[in-house]
Amino acid sequence: MTAQMKRWSMNAIGRDRLALEQGPRPRPAVGEVLVRVTAVSLNYRDKLVIETGFGQPLAFPFTPASDMAGIVEVLGEGSTRFKPGDRVISTFIPGWIDGLNDGTARVPPYRTLGGMRPGVLADYVAFPEDWFTLAPATLDDAAASTLPVAGLTAWFALVERGAPLAGKTVLVQGTGGVSLFGLQIAKAAGARVIVTSGSADKLVRARELGADHGIDRSRENWVEAVHRLTGDRGADHILEVAGGPNLGQSVQAAAMGGRISVIGVLEGVEVSAPVVPLMLKGLTVQGIGVGHRRAQEDLVRAVDALGLRPVIDKRYGFAELPAALDHLDRGAFGKIVIETDR
Repeated sequence: MTAQMKRWSMNAIGRDRLALEQGPRPRPAVGEVLVRVTAVSLNYRDKLVIETGFGQPLAFPFTPASDMAGIVEVLGEGSTRFKPGDRVISTFIPGWIDGLNDGTARVPPYRTLGGMRPGVLADYVAFPEDWFTLAPATLDDAAASTLPVAGLTAWFALVERGAPLAGKTVLVQGTGGVSLFGLQIAKAAGARVIVTSGSADKLVRARELGADHGIDRSRENWVEAVHRLTGDRGADHILEVAGGPNLGQSVQAAAMGGRISVIGVLEGVEVSAPVVPLMLKGLTVQGIGVGHRRAQEDLVRAVDALGLRPVIDKRYGFAELPAALDHLDRGAFGKIVIETDR
């Protein structure tokens, strides 16, 4: 009899179409590994894919989510990168190993897990071995599962595609997963960090993580506050997580020669900004589409060397996906993780 497993599946777009199902456990093909999934970290993108499709040509039945940690159990023929028992984490964009990703000016690449590729909210996945990296030795599986999107996005923006941060001012917007990774990475690199949030309580917690300043955007103009805190210099690097018209405010808050990493779409997929200060300040505006496998391997080594600890707001059991999505709707301080063995 074929071994069975649980997985979350959708037969159409919409949160009400999610169902926890039983199905056959996959078998690894040539070059693949069978991984027992132990933890899955949710991203805001997962919510958009479930509720709207997020412009992805989903193949139904569809299993959502992209970020997982697990244990290699079986090697497919010809698989040599890992051995049974290795702890691994997924890569968000399979096949992007290093350098520039494949794609064209007309069709940028977006073949990701939990989208055009299958998702990971299952007891087991069988994927090509190149779709994984080793997990950090210093993190448990729940914490390790937060690296492939949130951790790598912050790392790719600030380190891989950034400039030296020592003595500079980094502004992170909000207290979600990417922002708190950005806070910790920037502090480890010697930067001064400013955090914006609409919650005074979350700003207190951000300062406990090392933020030098917190700006409550519900009580004051955050751009003016950045100018005041920096003596009108502005922020040298901004993690722009909102998108939409918020990019224009980031341009106003940025320092001369500053850098803005656009990484989010919380306020819309169409961005707008005043062109005059963009030109006069000589700003670099860069889009960050997470990152490649080599950068993820660099991040894993940095996590172990620095003792970086991802912030997990709450851990849920595998059957509690609807409650975890509700939590994502309310907003999290850090990451929300689903553990398969709870």
